[in-house]
Amino acid sequence: MSQIAIAKAAMDAQIGQEVGVSNWILVDQAMIDDFAKTTHDDQWIHIDPERAAAETPFGGAIAHGFLTLSLGSRFAYDCFSMAEGQVMGINYGFNKLRFLNPVVAGSRLRGRFVMKSATQRNATDLLRETQLTIEIEGQEVPAMVADWLGLAVFGAQD
Repeated sequence: MSQIAIAKAAMDAQIGQEVGVSNWILVDQAMIDDFAKTTHDDQWIHIDPERAAAETPFGGAIAHGFLTLSLGSRFAYDCFSMAEGQVMGINYGFNKLRFLNPVVAGSRLRGRFVMKSATQRNATDLLRETQLTIEIEGQEVPAMVADWLGLAVFGAQD
Protein backbone atom coordinates (compact mmCIF):
# COMPACT_ATOMS: atom_id res chain seq x y z
CA MET A 1 0.00 0.00 0.00
CA SER A 2 1.35 3.45 -0.91
CA GLN A 3 2.11 6.07 1.73
CA ILE A 4 -0.69 8.32 0.45
CA ALA A 5 -3.16 5.40 0.63
CA ILE A 6 -2.07 4.68 4.21
CA ALA A 7 -2.53 8.36 5.16
CA LYS A 8 -5.97 8.46 3.52
CA ALA A 9 -7.08 5.30 5.33
CA ALA A 10 -5.93 6.79 8.64
CA MET A 11 -7.88 10.01 7.96
CA ASP A 12 -10.95 8.08 6.82
CA ALA A 13 -10.93 6.20 10.13
CA GLN A 14 -11.06 9.56 11.96
CA ILE A 15 -14.02 11.09 10.10
CA GLY A 16 -16.44 12.61 12.59
CA GLN A 17 -13.89 12.41 15.41
CA GLU A 18 -11.97 15.10 17.21
CA VAL A 19 -8.38 14.81 16.01
CA GLY A 20 -6.68 17.57 17.97
CA VAL A 21 -6.96 20.35 20.53
CA SER A 22 -4.22 22.98 20.54
CA ASN A 23 -2.53 24.83 23.33
CA TRP A 24 -4.02 28.14 24.51
CA ILE A 25 -2.66 31.39 23.03
CA LEU A 26 -3.06 34.79 24.66
CA VAL A 27 -4.40 37.47 22.31
CA ASP A 28 -3.26 40.66 23.98
CA GLN A 29 -3.39 44.27 22.83
CA ALA A 30 0.21 44.13 21.59
CA MET A 31 -0.66 41.24 19.25
CA ILE A 32 -3.73 43.08 18.00
CA ASP A 33 -1.71 46.26 17.42
CA ASP A 34 1.00 44.33 15.54
CA PHE A 35 -1.64 42.70 13.33
CA ALA A 36 -3.21 46.11 12.64
CA LYS A 37 0.18 47.47 11.55
CA THR A 38 0.90 44.47 9.36
CA THR A 39 -2.47 44.50 7.60
CA HIS A 40 -3.01 48.29 7.60
CA ASP A 41 -6.34 47.70 9.35
CA ASP A 42 -6.27 50.34 12.07
CA GLN A 43 -10.01 50.52 12.74
CA TRP A 44 -10.48 51.99 16.23
CA ILE A 45 -12.38 49.02 17.68
CA HIS A 46 -9.07 47.13 17.41
CA ILE A 47 -6.43 49.71 18.38
CA ASP A 48 -8.13 52.16 20.75
CA PRO A 49 -9.01 50.23 23.93
CA GLU A 50 -10.39 53.27 25.76
CA ARG A 51 -12.73 54.29 22.96
CA ALA A 52 -13.77 50.67 22.38
CA ALA A 53 -14.60 50.32 26.08
CA ALA A 54 -16.67 53.52 26.00
CA GLU A 55 -18.44 53.13 22.65
CA THR A 56 -18.94 49.39 22.10
CA PRO A 57 -20.64 46.59 24.03
CA PHE A 58 -17.37 44.60 24.07
CA GLY A 59 -15.75 46.23 27.11
CA GLY A 60 -12.54 47.00 25.24
CA ALA A 61 -10.66 46.50 22.00
CA ILE A 62 -11.35 43.35 20.01
CA ALA A 63 -9.09 41.30 17.76
CA HIS A 64 -9.51 41.40 14.02
CA GLY A 65 -11.47 38.45 12.69
CA PHE A 66 -8.59 37.71 10.33
CA LEU A 67 -6.17 37.66 13.28
CA THR A 68 -8.34 35.01 14.91
CA LEU A 69 -8.43 33.08 11.64
CA SER A 70 -4.66 33.40 11.17
CA LEU A 71 -4.02 31.75 14.53
CA GLY A 72 -5.50 28.59 12.98
CA SER A 73 -2.07 27.91 11.47
CA ARG A 74 -0.47 27.90 14.93
CA PHE A 75 -3.22 25.67 16.27
CA ALA A 76 -2.70 23.24 13.38
CA TYR A 77 1.04 23.02 14.20
CA ASP A 78 0.05 21.96 17.72
CA CYS A 79 -2.30 19.25 16.45
CA PHE A 80 -0.94 17.76 13.22
CA SER A 81 2.30 16.33 11.94
CA MET A 82 3.21 15.32 8.43
CA ALA A 83 2.41 11.76 7.42
CA GLU A 84 5.17 9.43 6.33
CA GLY A 85 6.11 10.27 2.77
CA GLN A 86 4.47 13.70 2.90
CA VAL A 87 6.79 16.40 1.58
CA MET A 88 4.68 19.48 2.31
CA GLY A 89 1.33 20.76 3.45
CA ILE A 90 -0.49 23.61 1.72
CA ASN A 91 -3.36 25.76 2.97
CA TYR A 92 -6.02 25.10 0.33
CA GLY A 93 -8.75 27.40 1.65
CA PHE A 94 -12.11 27.22 3.37
CA ASN A 95 -15.52 25.91 2.45
CA LYS A 96 -17.29 27.77 5.23
CA LEU A 97 -16.17 30.36 7.75
CA ARG A 98 -18.15 32.17 10.43
CA PHE A 99 -17.04 34.63 13.13
CA LEU A 100 -19.43 34.00 16.01
CA ASN A 101 -18.06 35.87 19.03
CA PRO A 102 -15.65 38.82 19.27
CA VAL A 103 -12.26 38.21 20.87
CA VAL A 104 -11.62 40.89 23.49
CA ALA A 105 -7.98 41.84 24.06
CA GLY A 106 -6.60 39.69 26.89
CA SER A 107 -8.56 36.58 25.87
CA ARG A 108 -7.00 33.16 25.42
CA LEU A 109 -7.85 31.09 22.35
CA ARG A 110 -7.32 27.51 21.27
CA GLY A 111 -8.24 25.44 18.24
CA ARG A 112 -10.25 22.24 18.18
CA PHE A 113 -10.20 20.08 15.03
CA VAL A 114 -12.70 17.45 13.83
CA MET A 115 -11.98 15.36 10.72
CA LYS A 116 -14.62 15.84 8.02
CA SER A 117 -13.21 14.16 4.92
CA ALA A 118 -10.13 13.03 3.01
CA THR A 119 -10.01 12.88 -0.78
CA GLN A 120 -7.13 11.60 -2.85
CA ARG A 121 -6.95 13.98 -5.80
CA ASN A 122 -4.13 12.27 -7.71
CA ALA A 123 -1.00 10.18 -7.08
CA THR A 124 0.58 12.80 -4.81
CA ASP A 125 -2.19 15.03 -3.40
CA LEU A 126 -4.49 14.26 -0.48
CA LEU A 127 -7.10 16.91 0.39
CA ARG A 128 -8.12 16.95 4.05
CA GLU A 129 -11.14 18.85 5.35
CA THR A 130 -11.35 19.56 9.07
CA GLN A 131 -13.79 21.59 11.06
CA LEU A 132 -11.80 24.13 13.05
CA THR A 133 -13.48 25.66 16.07
CA ILE A 134 -11.55 28.46 17.76
CA GLU A 135 -12.64 28.63 21.37
CA ILE A 136 -12.39 31.56 23.77
CA GLU A 137 -11.44 30.48 27.28
CA GLY A 138 -14.44 30.86 29.59
CA GLN A 139 -16.93 31.54 26.78
CA GLU A 140 -19.64 29.14 25.63
CA VAL A 141 -19.84 30.57 22.09
CA PRO A 142 -16.64 30.10 20.07
CA ALA A 143 -14.87 32.93 18.29
CA MET A 144 -14.97 31.18 14.95
CA VAL A 145 -15.95 27.98 13.16
CA ALA A 146 -14.57 27.04 9.74
CA ASP A 147 -14.36 24.09 7.38
CA TRP A 148 -10.66 24.21 6.51
CA LEU A 149 -9.05 22.50 3.54
CA GLY A 150 -5.45 21.37 3.68
CA LEU A 151 -3.54 19.71 0.88
CA ALA A 152 -1.01 17.07 1.90
CA VAL A 153 1.52 16.58 -0.90
CA PHE A 154 3.40 13.29 -1.03
CA GLY A 155 6.54 12.36 -2.91
CA ALA A 156 6.12 10.58 -6.23
CA GLN A 157 5.22 6.92 -5.77
CA ASP A 158 7.22 4.22 -7.53
